[in-house]
Amino acid sequence: MKFFNNLLADKPPLIGMVHLKALPGTAGFSGNIEEIYESAVEDARRLAAGGMGGIMVENFSDMPYAVKLDTAQRTALAAVSREVKKSVSIAVGVDAALSDYKGALAAAVAAGADFVRIAVFVDTVDSFAGIIQPCAAEAIKYRKKIGGEQIKIFADVQVKYTHMIKDTINIVESAVNAQACMADGIIVTGSKTGEETPLEAVKRVKEKVNLPVLIGSGAGPDNIVKQMAIADGAIIGSSLKEEGKVTKPVDQKRVELLVKNFNSSQ
Repeated sequence: MKFFNNLLADKPPLIGMVHLKALPGTAGFSGNIEEIYESAVEDARRLAAGGMGGIMVENFSDMPYAVKLDTAQRTALAAVSREVKKSVSIAVGVDAALSDYKGALAAAVAAGADFVRIAVFVDTVDSFAGIIQPCAAEAIKYRKKIGGEQIKIFADVQVKYTHMIKDTINIVESAVNAQACMADGIIVTGSKTGEETPLEAVKRVKEKVNLPVLIGSGAGPDNIVKQMAIADGAIIGSSLKEEGKVTKPVDQKRVELLVKNFNSSQ
């Protein structure tokens, strides 16, 4: 996939998560904005030093998620993403969870980031935040409106922690729809964070689309070779943390082991 290789500058197609501490405007915010900057930059540096090809900045600790971030969250996400972008020399993306396409794209433009993740792009899903409608048409128009056409959109299909409103639509149909709606890459996940992505689903999607297909959950040092024998890339979070716990800082040794195992299979 030429664009994918260009985006990651010929580095491994492995994207590590920078899970932010709770942002201003959320129930979990500690009141210490500097702590958010410092932990994000440190995690980013460890991921880059360990050999990852890219980084994804996400407002992970802002539970319970709303469909759209408020002004304080969006502003902080953009500011922290900019600090992360300045701290590393690899590709940086933004994920405004749960599925705030405007928040993600605006933050990416402000930060000079390279890509975004949009969790609900073409599907209509039920989630703990309520029913979420697809945003593909609005996202593509908004990206152009704010001068962000260089920013790639990685779109989840039938994303974790949600249920399809119309269960007659299978994951392959969702992927084909995402491609038709101008996504730049497809993300396939397990049902929750840390759960291994079903490789059979990845295979089926890859057979029907001409876009990079990324694994969005459950990849780690122990299974990266098996996963990447099928997928074009992987977004990896929990398994790269100290003790494998998602709330802990990034463990650079785990990152190095992941990259070593991936490289040894190439």
